[in-house]
Amino acid sequence: MTDRAFDDIPGTLLFDGKRSRLGYHLNMFCMSLLHADNRAAFKHDEDAYLARFPLLTAEQRAAIRGRRWNEMLQLGGNVYYTAKLAATDGLPVASMSAAMAGLPPEDYVRMMVGGGRSPAWTGR
Repeated sequence: MTDRAFDDIPGTLLFDGKRSRLGYHLNMFCMSLLHADNRAAFKHDEDAYLARFPLLTAEQRAAIRGRRWNEMLQLGGNVYYTAKLAATDGLPVASMSAAMAGLPPEDYVRMMVGGGRSPAWTGR
């Protein structure tokens, strides 16, 4: 095992206390999107809305702007919270998951219907 439990499982990020603290402001931004007025403000001007969260890191802001889902998780995002951002964009969870797996949505659905991927899978 590495310094952190489960780091040796390919493609796995453990959302533990350390990662939670790292992503607190990222997750609070995502949760703010539960409110329709916040979604509208974000869609109108992303940069102005993100300015409401001054403690987001530059890396977190860039990941949000680029909709880089896996990077958001690495930066402390919780997948259930980042799904709020996907929903704001009108992106179904399956499409977000496909993007995280580096697959077109149709291939992702086929893979999941076929039983998923092997735990040894390390890339696209």
